[in-house]
Formats: sequence, C-alpha cells, structure tokens
Amino acid sequence: MSSRTSPTASSRFVSSGASPEPSLELFPSVFSSISRPILKGCVALASSLFILSAAPSSNAQSVYQSSADFAKYAEKLRESALSKMEPRVQIPTSGRATFNRGRYPWKTNIITTVFWVGERPTARNPTPNHASSWDPKWMNSFGGYDDPDPNRRRGFVPAAFIPQQNPFYCALPYNDVTRGTTKPESRFVIPWFNQTFERPGKSVCRGRWIAIRKGNRVAYAQWEDCGPFRTDHWQYVFGKEAPKPNINGGAALDVSPAVRDYLGMRSKDVCDWKFVEFHEVPVGPWSRYGENNDFVLNARRGTERVVYRR
Repeated sequence: MSSRTSPTASSRFVSSGASPEPSLELFPSVFSSISRPILKGCVALASSLFILSAAPSSNAQSVYQSSADFAKYAEKLRESALSKMEPRVQIPTSGRATFNRGRYPWKTNIITTVFWVGERPTARNPTPNHASSWDPKWMNSFGGYDDPDPNRRRGFVPAAFIPQQNPFYCALPYNDVTRGTTKPESRFVIPWFNQTFERPGKSVCRGRWIAIRKGNRVAYAQWEDCGPFRTDHWQYVFGKEAPKPNINGGAALDVSPAVRDYLGMRSKDVCDWKFVEFHEVPVGPWSRYGENNDFVLNARRGTERVVYRR
C-alpha cells in the first residue's frame, strides 16, 4: 500500500481553521474500488475523528502516528461500507456470445437441493417460499402447499389438491429484474433476451425450461424462482463460471419435489443441468399441469403438442 509523506497527510487533515474538505487522492490504492459518495463519507468521518483526537491540547499526540496509520483505519471504513452495498455487477459491453443460437451446454456436477412452494424458513434456507422472486403470492398461484413428504404425494403432485402451476419447477441464482425494472446487464448476458423482451420489469427468465440430469434420467422443469442464496450470478447461470461457495456446500440449483421424485434424488445431491428450448422438451409428467405450462397452454389453443396423460 502506497501513501503520501507524513507532513503532507497532516496538512490535509489538521488545520487551525475550519475542518478541511477531505481529499480523495490521498490514498488512491485504498479507495480504488469504492464509489465516490461513499468514499467522501468515509474520509470525512475519519478526518473528524482525527481532529477530535487532537483537539484537547496542541501538544497532544494524534491516535494516528502517520499517514500509514490513517490509511489502515480508512481501509477498515472502506470494507465496512462495501459490505453494506449490493453486489456490484460488471456489465458486459460486447454482444452475447455465451451460447450459439439456442444450443446450450450442460453444466455438470452441480450441488442440487430440494425446495418447495410454501417452504418455511430454516437456518440453511432463511427465505420463506410462500412468495417467489417473481410472484409475491406464489403459494396462492400454485394452489396450496407443495408438501414434499412422499407419503402426502400422489405421483408427482401433492395429494391434497391439483396444482394450478407446473409442479416441475426450479430456481437458479439470477434474477433479471430488480425494483420493478430490468437489470442493465440482462440484455447482454441472456441469450434469448432480444427474442422475448416485452417491457422493463417483466422477466424474460421466468418460465424458461431447463433439463436436469441425474445418472441416466432427465427431468424437465420451468424456472420459477431465484436462488439458492443469491440472485446476481449471471456469470454462472449464462456463462462458464463455477458456482459461488455458500453455507449449503455451494448449492447452485434448487428443484421441486416432483423433480426430486422423478430423478430419484436425495434432498441434497449432484446433478447436471442445461437450458432447453420448448420444442426440445419431450412429453412427460412435466407436461400435464399448470396455467404457466406451455404444454397446457398450447393444448388449449389446439396445437399439435398435447397434454401428457398418465
């Protein structure tokens, strides 16, 4: 860490007159990654503490013996400020090149966990699932509690009711909308953005189909929530970056009880997954239920894709 000489630092922060305007150039290496408004606040706070410590006596010794000491304290302020900020997203400036024309590669050996509509918060899952990232009344829209207990299920659906949405659903750690608007990076990183975008704030990810593979079995599910743990990791979801560590062993895919049962998964397992276009999804148990299900909607419109019959 580089710093200015001690006399210069003293002249920047202590004077016989009014409190000086904090300089942002004093410790450039410390503040290189923090936004200017937060930076000025940190420096102003630190300079005030510096002045107060020197105020009792002109002979009193400052708690900061040198500019290097002040730099260490400023670094702590910087880290504290950064920890309160939302994750910073680097917006790509080039065109999307992650995938080519709808052909998506498998993401392999992904730690996969089970979640469900109506799930209550736990230590490892602090967010209740009565709402989703895209539907504040998700459990109502689904039709009830998607009970994961195998003894309370009938086939791939809860025994207590017929779901109003596709019981084959999943969550991935990215959300393309925030605070009612579309995230700026989404148009660059989502391969199908241009073909499906309608208006700011409406997700182009919700309802997208993915294939999930365990061993020699493949299930198909619709993307209906965001997580686990984060909603900003487009580099993994759409790119080649590995999942980020988290308290659940690096889990980076959540699947519904129906997917679990079809694949024969444990509550925490290892699976592969990839995006698929709807025309690539075969008829199966994932094509029977749901007002959000492309199979059901197409069958109502009289198209040749028909609803799966058990």
